[in-house]
Amino acid sequence: MRKWLLALAATALGSVSLAQGKLEIFSWWAGDEGPALQALLDLYKKKYPNVEVVNATVTGGSGVNARAVLKTRMLGGDPPDSFQVHAGQELIGTWVVAGRMEDLTSLYKSEGWLTRFPKGLIDLLSYNGGIWSVPVNIHRSNVMWYNPAKLREWGVTPPKTWTEFLSTCATLKGKGVEAPLAVGEAWTQQHLWESVALGVLGPDNWAALWSGKLKFNDPKAIAVWDTFGKVLDCTNKDASGLSWQQATDRVVQGQSAFNIMGDWAAGYMVTTLKLKPGEGFGWAPAPSTSGTFMMLSDSFGLPRGVKNRANVINWLKLLGSKEGQDTFNPLKGSIAARTDSDLSKYNAYLQSAARDWKNNKIVGSLVHGAVAPESFSSQFGTVMEIYLSSKNSRAAANAAQAIADQVRLGR
Repeated sequence: MRKWLLALAATALGSVSLAQGKLEIFSWWAGDEGPALQALLDLYKKKYPNVEVVNATVTGGSGVNARAVLKTRMLGGDPPDSFQVHAGQELIGTWVVAGRMEDLTSLYKSEGWLTRFPKGLIDLLSYNGGIWSVPVNIHRSNVMWYNPAKLREWGVTPPKTWTEFLSTCATLKGKGVEAPLAVGEAWTQQHLWESVALGVLGPDNWAALWSGKLKFNDPKAIAVWDTFGKVLDCTNKDASGLSWQQATDRVVQGQSAFNIMGDWAAGYMVTTLKLKPGEGFGWAPAPSTSGTFMMLSDSFGLPRGVKNRANVINWLKLLGSKEGQDTFNPLKGSIAARTDSDLSKYNAYLQSAARDWKNNKIVGSLVHGAVAPESFSSQFGTVMEIYLSSKNSRAAANAAQAIADQVRLGR
């Protein structure tokens, strides 16, 4: 009888009481993002109290330092139990094609995630018949931020198209606003480029670039650089010396009218600057991209050969759960990848983003690892330098196509 009761108790508790050993979580989340990760680790520890959780955070460089350490460990046969990576090609093009990750399709089926995550997201996570990581959050790339009070003062409204944007910039310059659009260091200019490209090409042709169906030196793609050059004429001359936060500050302080940045800018304005969404700052889709959600996501996978595989599976289940996502994302300033999130836990901006996430067409970000492997994205800065030094659209387009050919993009 006693053995039967013990077995029944074990079944009721499931892996909570049986899980033991270690779980090493490798990420670059520190500083403002640290509390969100810690909340997840605390939740895991509550569910699996006998597992020693190791927080192996590598700080600095927005993941650049972490990826360098990760590469050494993966190639050295010492993978972390699970590691943070941008969902999509950043993982697939580096570690999945090298046979270093386990296919998680069976986990998606058992957890019911195939109906909880949008198809557009699952498509970006998939390769060669498998699904390779679990997204814990969603950020949006194509957002234009503004200061509502300053736009009213200047007598302008958020432009809906790039043509309208350029006209609005001319109006603002006439009112003494020298740099209507705030940008910062090099990567923020690449971030701006992808919103321009999405607006000029539309979501289908944007996707066609990364599948190899549309060449970077096709006239449609060359036109992206033509528009991008005109948009750059609206920006501040001191861009190279500014962080993305300082570029956001220019809008908040009324020096510039607009900034195009991912929605971590909302987290910065709410948490650090203590501004109220809809009052202290406003937002709209980047011009000409309404109805399209350009996404990036932090995700975790299962490296082959890890020592604590069962504990990793439990970690991934937590990440993909409604409880896990609604614990993490309000603190991170992102939205859940799931479409059944409890929106009462989120602020006004995040609620707006979550509605768009459910209803918009989903495409992936270049700059943040979703649509192109690191072998391409790491060289895109050279393409940008070619354009900035020459202002030659065809030269930049040809350089991009040369890199795409070199890394066999889309093949």
